[in-house]
Amino acid sequence: MAIPAPPDERFKSAPYRGRFAPSPTGPLHFGSLIAAVASYLDARSHGGDWYVRMEDVDRPREMPGAADSILRSLEALGLRWDGPVLYQSRRQDAYDAALEQLAADGAIYPCACSRREIADGAVAGPNGAIYPGTCRNGLPPGRTARALRARVPPQPVDFDDRLQGHCSQDLITEVGDFVVRRADGLVAYQLAVVVDDADQWITHVVRGSDLLDSTPRQIHLQRLLGLPTPSYLHLPVAVDANGDKLSKQTGAPSIEGREPLELLLNALRFLGQQPPERLLEEDREALWQWAVAHWDPSRIPTTTAIPYADPPSV
Repeated sequence: MAIPAPPDERFKSAPYRGRFAPSPTGPLHFGSLIAAVASYLDARSHGGDWYVRMEDVDRPREMPGAADSILRSLEALGLRWDGPVLYQSRRQDAYDAALEQLAADGAIYPCACSRREIADGAVAGPNGAIYPGTCRNGLPPGRTARALRARVPPQPVDFDDRLQGHCSQDLITEVGDFVVRRADGLVAYQLAVVVDDADQWITHVVRGSDLLDSTPRQIHLQRLLGLPTPSYLHLPVAVDANGDKLSKQTGAPSIEGREPLELLLNALRFLGQQPPERLLEEDREALWQWAVAHWDPSRIPTTTAIPYADPPSV
């Protein structure tokens, strides 16, 4: 199947639309705050809109009450979003329509392989096991489909990241045909985020570098579905002393109820900005006015990870 050129031209005259898309697997922590602050400032400094999307498509991992907790934390920090919050769990019809289009185009196929079977027959790649293509030409006799996989293109997927520079990934040798609908019937993140970004007409994506390796898969799906490709900026992620990304799984503490000005100044410093200490004596509005006026993405460290530990209160 021929893959058309990225349809980025459609965004040339479009107003800036950014987003913050947390997964409600726990309350907001400092690692997620970095993405929220950077995406917000990038949008507001361009005079653009900023949206919040709850990526709750993986319902088994969702923590009850986490979505509301995240929204409370954003409000307490003075992060004001435009329009209603979008919930992936309410968008199954949109995902089903995308799957139907991909199936009609022959871009996806049913897969009967279990995780154990894939692990036994796969080659290890930089992002995990590479699917060996067992079901690419049809299900083996007597097997029943479990998941749906997207066929990857024969050529590398390239894009220019605003911070990380030129990126290229050969999906065949580094990923393999990837899942777009899981064995439990839930749509995979890679497809959901592509459909949502297009439906919200997101022009700029600012997010953590832990998703940098997912971007070529998403661009591939955008091309298959005839959707525009946003501009990408992948931020360094905050990691603990062991080099693990701050997350609920690694015990990152919630920021709910903590001093907003200290948190925001720490986030700005992490992002390479240079907020004056006097902002601690101001209110949130003054801090945000300074941050928007002085936002400079070129100051963000051009790395994928930065060690972080909570400093003592100022």
